[in-house]
Amino acid sequence: MNKTLLSIALAGVLATGVAMSANANEHSADSKEKCYGIAKAGKNSCASANGSHSCQGHATKDNDPNDWVFVDKGACEKDGGKTTAPAAH
Repeated sequence: MNKTLLSIALAGVLATGVAMSANANEHSADSKEKCYGIAKAGKNSCASANGSHSCQGHATKDNDPNDWVFVDKGACEKDGGKTTAPAAH
């Protein structure tokens, strides 16, 4: 019986954590934007615009116009970046 109660309690804690995490991610997405051209090598948020890599942290040089990071809305252009990906060549 103790295992059952422990399992139920653990499931409740996990469900609460997942719900809180989803809510935090949903809120942060509303206040963030992609900013191209300001990511430092190894510090990009996801895949490059030109397909040179497909993962977070794979930027090979600073300020590549194809790599991006999430920043607070309105901060991108102030930081010298662009909110749109460069045109494909």
